[in-house]
Amino acid sequence: MNLSVQNQYGEENHGLHEECGVFGIYDFDGGDVAATVYYGLLALQHRGQESCGIAVGDTDGPRKVVNHKGMGLVNEVFTPEILEGMHGDIGIGHTRYSTAGSSTRENAQPLVLNYVKGTLAVAHNGNLINAPGLRHELEYSGAIFQTTIDSEVIAYYIARERLKTGTVEEAVSRAMDKIQGAYSLVVMSPRKLIGARDPYGFRPLCIGKRDNTYILASETCALQTIGAEFVRDVEPGEIVSISPKYGIVSDRSHCLPREKEARCIFEYIYFSRADSYMDGISVYNSRIQAGKYLAMDSPVDADLVIGVPESGNAAALGYSLQSGIPYGTGFVKNSYIGRTFIKPKQSSRESSVSVKLSPLKEAVAGKRVIMIDDSIVRGTTSDRIVKMLREVGAAEVHMRVSSPPFLYPCYFGTDIPAREQLIAYNRSVEDIRQIIGADTLAYLRLERLNDIVGGLPHCQGCFTGEYPMDPPTEDIRGSYEP
Repeated sequence: MNLSVQNQYGEENHGLHEECGVFGIYDFDGGDVAATVYYGLLALQHRGQESCGIAVGDTDGPRKVVNHKGMGLVNEVFTPEILEGMHGDIGIGHTRYSTAGSSTRENAQPLVLNYVKGTLAVAHNGNLINAPGLRHELEYSGAIFQTTIDSEVIAYYIARERLKTGTVEEAVSRAMDKIQGAYSLVVMSPRKLIGARDPYGFRPLCIGKRDNTYILASETCALQTIGAEFVRDVEPGEIVSISPKYGIVSDRSHCLPREKEARCIFEYIYFSRADSYMDGISVYNSRIQAGKYLAMDSPVDADLVIGVPESGNAAALGYSLQSGIPYGTGFVKNSYIGRTFIKPKQSSRESSVSVKLSPLKEAVAGKRVIMIDDSIVRGTTSDRIVKMLREVGAAEVHMRVSSPPFLYPCYFGTDIPAREQLIAYNRSVEDIRQIIGADTLAYLRLERLNDIVGGLPHCQGCFTGEYPMDPPTEDIRGSYEP
């Protein structure tokens, strides 16, 4: 099963989907942290809306971990009463969008394991390419899995290695020797908060501080939300251990030479919130720059530049700034559609796109419109949006895309489907233009990607088929389905 085709309701997923968000916190003064984790997850909600969870522990108490998770948005799963009952000075949280494993409550994170050394809680963002083999290895040695996600494989290996090592961070290091792929991890042990990032740096992770409290988060926007200051990014391949006794301790034994690092380019183009910084680069500025390059490389005469909310907006502004064509609002977005959104039946007139987006007739009627979106995956959504603009009177619709064409699948956590389902596979730009019904169509040039991320080494595998590590010989995404 390719998870990018349908979700648990049988709804088709035509566009890219967010990653997962991870959050960790340790209050050295002993204050309760559950409410802060909640607000941190709200800031990371854009990275996953299928499920969420929080686990907290008391480092001076009975070492019992209180864990609550469920399907839905953060404010749907957690009530004030639930949060008030979660006491502890150390905690981790997670928001999830499934890239491997079913969309069920059992697969919600954090995962909490009770073993002879105490309790271990793990939250993971990313996708392992060797998880099936590792899973079979563990199963044949007696492991019993409760979920179908690769995050449980990571948790088992950490717990198993902890029995042979003196510290939990050493156990994480040994687990990293086994696992391959994309991951940012937040691990909670009885007295330490651990953060780890894969050697290529596919997924982001940063460190923050608020008074005598330390935080790990997928994005800096979560730090800003809770009033914490940014300390630094966790480096690709780095393990950080946070505790009152030792402060922040770093292990860089898994770090690669900088030129081999491979951040996911779509963190900058789409996944991350515009107000976040990743490895020193402003996500907002990256998108502005992408729009400027589109205007420089693919100009067209028009009256108005609009973005497809939300990730297309900054690129549209960049196009406007470079071209001098006015920037405007072309769509009203319904911001209140969460996981419980029921897709209209095929027999009804409504479509999932028109329920989520509505064109602003007064802004586009009679005008030649340049519409900026972050990507075209299958093309069905683009087709509908172009049609919506024409129906409210747009004279021309010129589409510009702030990424190159998708030609290959991703095995590292981005929900890009098999090649045969990609509209750009075996089709020219002109073919795609005709399918989506735009007057003109142009993509961001591949060579511009390096400039929009300030020269940071990044992965372009979904555009070129050249991955930073050997991909699996078969498409393992969703392979744990029962």
